[in-house]
Amino acid sequence: MIELTMQRYRQALVDQTAQFAEAARGAAAGAPVPTCPEWTLGQLVEHLGQTQYWVASIVEKRVSDPSQLPTSFAALPADQDAWASWLAEGASLLAAACADAGEDAPVWNPAGDARSGTRFWLRRILCETIIHRADAAATAGVDYRLDAELAADAITDHLAMMTSPGWAAQRPDSAEALRGQGQTLYLHTADEPDLGEAGEWFVERGAEGATWQHRHGTADVTVHGPATTLLLVLTRRRPISAGLDDGLRVSGDRDLFTHWVENTAHQAG
Repeated sequence: MIELTMQRYRQALVDQTAQFAEAARGAAAGAPVPTCPEWTLGQLVEHLGQTQYWVASIVEKRVSDPSQLPTSFAALPADQDAWASWLAEGASLLAAACADAGEDAPVWNPAGDARSGTRFWLRRILCETIIHRADAAATAGVDYRLDAELAADAITDHLAMMTSPGWAAQRPDSAEALRGQGQTLYLHTADEPDLGEAGEWFVERGAEGATWQHRHGTADVTVHGPATTLLLVLTRRRPISAGLDDGLRVSGDRDLFTHWVENTAHQAG
């Protein structure tokens, strides 16, 4: 199965942040973000930049105790022309901190699962950047394209978060809604070349919570389509109806898939 290296994650973080910054040039700071209706573009940029600087500090200082997390946040430049360099610096600091710390450094992992903190954070913030780039692109009205491997990896990260102990503690309403009585969903990508098991996710909704694996399987609902389209639908950046117009195919219990998407509660953050 394809598994991205830490080096690939670091480079992708820098590249995706640069593309986010470029998209953010295309609209005014006060423009509303259609995919995050409560935010303006300036708030979106501030959120992503502050998150990257904050996590860079966590990794650099090897913070393992959540009571010791940084309490200050980087300030968004008032001049929109300075946003790109501010964002680039934050991404570079995070990439460098992760390189210095190594993959297995004992850094706090808010998901509460077995993933090493450094790898968790690098992948998580890359996923955040990828998704928020879609927000910036929607705000500016520009095209959004994403490498299929990165899109598939972001889907994996998204599912890992939605089914983690940390998510259940942070969003018990979402975790409760995703429980079930054995209902199953099979998601897989339609990209070429074939991503193999990295592009397959079998999800089961049990009484104790939802779980998933990278594998093929017969399910109550099967969702098949381009990795980027699937990612944007799963993260509620694109309605299911729009996904169907962009190559997504849903067979079986469509209401089950709709319920899953509507209750992942991952509009922003």
